[in-house]
Amino acid sequence: MSLITFAELRSAAYCPRQCYYDRTSGDREPPTGIERVRELAFRYEASLAADHLTLAEAPIEVDPAVYQARLARVRRTVSRWNELCEPDGRDVLATGRECRGVIHKVLADPPAPSIVSTGRPPERGVWEPQSIHAVAAAKALARERATSVDHAYVEYPAHGVVRRVELTTRRKARYRRTLRTVREIDGPPPRTSDRSKCDACEYAPKCGVRTRTLRSLLGRG
Repeated sequence: MSLITFAELRSAAYCPRQCYYDRTSGDREPPTGIERVRELAFRYEASLAADHLTLAEAPIEVDPAVYQARLARVRRTVSRWNELCEPDGRDVLATGRECRGVIHKVLADPPAPSIVSTGRPPERGVWEPQSIHAVAAAKALARERATSVDHAYVEYPAHGVVRRVELTTRRKARYRRTLRTVREIDGPPPRTSDRSKCDACEYAPKCGVRTRTLRSLLGRG
């Protein structure tokens, strides 16, 4: 049985139909500017020391003063701040029993993966696709290091937010359900009932759904 990628798990957790289109659309270019945003996750200390004019030129999504205040809070409250700033490994390809993919940061002792997201964080916790991704990365890292991994991190560097993700029984169960979903995809799955997800999906025209943008153009928004 072929290994499932972290990207497949993440897209299936968001919408199984999106995962199907990702598979059938061939190689796609990553969104413009994604690497600049990810690079912010390796410049936390520099960002804390930067003047506001310099920081305003970086691809951050909040006011520079807010950004630095958030990073300062992460430094106070996240015990592994130093390792997040200088991880043991960067862009590490990890292979588990079921999944494989690139872990953006690997923390060494105890081992823990950190996933860098270029989007915005929820008010609390992490989004479901990133939770699934974090579990998959932790399982792959555990297999690579032949040890247990009980937590991961998800970083939102454009917003100055870092969240710890515990590998709870519930999260592992959701991971397994998503894994089954990906394995069972052999044609276009049903459209999601949560149409708010369609507004940000590049496949909306192909999928045949009306997004809020289209409805507003038609005078129905």
